[in-house]
Amino acid sequence: MRPRAPFLIAGLALVAAGCSTVAPSTPAPSDVNAAAPQPVADHDWFFNLDGDTAHLAYGLAESDDLRLGMNCRRGSGQLELGAMAESGTRAEIHLEAGGETERLPARREPSEVHDGVFLIAGARTSEPVMLRFRQVGWLAQWRDGARETYVPAPASRGRIERFFAFCG
Repeated sequence: MRPRAPFLIAGLALVAAGCSTVAPSTPAPSDVNAAAPQPVADHDWFFNLDGDTAHLAYGLAESDDLRLGMNCRRGSGQLELGAMAESGTRAEIHLEAGGETERLPARREPSEVHDGVFLIAGARTSEPVMLRFRQVGWLAQWRDGARETYVPAPASRGRIERFFAFCG
């Protein structure tokens, strides 16, 4: 049996821990689409390294407000995504980035932090929605019929590139 929502624990630790650094293999794009969504005050993408595992999570610093998180092993090209959802929500994580969309089949696990469930899905760094996220620097998630955009603060945009550079 797999441990219950290890992703959530890692994601919360990541949000509390703040940033780490790893040199990107390719430079982050310097131009951002003028129509791109804007950052939300107090929410950001947080990056952390733990040995051969990298964590990228969007949420509110030093809180249990985790909207979406990703884990990967160094150079694997494989991602594990986690998101909070209502109990009756379909078992999928629906993402969008710069016109690309993907519905990732997920498994449900009970949430130990919020009412509802924790969704866990797999993805590859080479999937179109992930490539576009890396390029445009923002990601949206469809949750309970609403689109939530996850945009980094300008000073932290490089965290996304460092994560993908690490993951391969």
